[in-house]
Amino acid sequence: MHDDAQGSLDLSPISAKIIRLSAEIRTMPPERPEFLHTVLCQVGLPRRRPSELFFERRNGKASLLITAGKMYDGDAWVQQIVPYGTKPRLALFHISSEAVRLQSRTIPVGRSLRSFMRRLNLDTNGRSMAAFRQQMNALCACQMQLAYGPRNINAKPVELYDAWTNNGAPGQESVIELSEKFWEELREAAVPLDSRALEGLQHSCLALDIYTWLAHRLHRIKRPSGENITWSNMRAQFGQEYKGREADKDFKKAFNVALRQVREVYPTARIEEVSTGAIRTGFRLLPSPAPVAPTTTFIDMGRISCQ
Repeated sequence: MHDDAQGSLDLSPISAKIIRLSAEIRTMPPERPEFLHTVLCQVGLPRRRPSELFFERRNGKASLLITAGKMYDGDAWVQQIVPYGTKPRLALFHISSEAVRLQSRTIPVGRSLRSFMRRLNLDTNGRSMAAFRQQMNALCACQMQLAYGPRNINAKPVELYDAWTNNGAPGQESVIELSEKFWEELREAAVPLDSRALEGLQHSCLALDIYTWLAHRLHRIKRPSGENITWSNMRAQFGQEYKGREADKDFKKAFNVALRQVREVYPTARIEEVSTGAIRTGFRLLPSPAPVAPTTTFIDMGRISCQ
């Protein structure tokens, strides 16, 4: 995994992967889309570990408040961290997508932690497995509040988490069960995403967040002239974790690297730079096709509106 701020890293292996996936995306439709809740496409989880046991992110009318929970280990309630980074994002993509595909809030997650990580294209060495288990514990224990304008939703993602323990029968696949409220919200507002794009961007939280935001935003723009977004807007939405005297400079550098990668795997995204003289002031978002053609799927008596 590569840190978002380190745009100077040797990205050649990542670039090769993105180029390969970009060629597939340009020539073939996705076999099946991934899904994520519309609010989480606009306001992502923290990218770095918060210093507090809560985290808030806002973007216009959309807001996310996530609070670290506790998990019982058989002897005591253990305080968990706020989930952060790429790992819980990839897990949320997978769990949300499987819930939509299976028409169920009970999601099979493999017979072992290693097998589940392989589904997410993650390394399975000892250190990576320990870090992933920590993030899964954090994700499944946390409290999550989503808001859009005055509408507030208490939507803890996971209701039942008993995965990869010795409680089941030998060889039995573990499951995670979404909370009823989170599942209801997902049924009402799921944004379809291209799984190949997510695979190409999984090295970077910032790139994943930019991609999901554009997947939600661009096809909603109606004015032919588009909508202008300033660097100040981008900094407020995506640069919360950048601190210090060089924060603005570091954020712009990281954002530009991530955006170039996003545009490779979202080739129909129409984005122009906006400048005043020689100074780049932001971007213009133009009406663009969604990365995955919007559809509407009926599940039981509820409806998933693929935004």
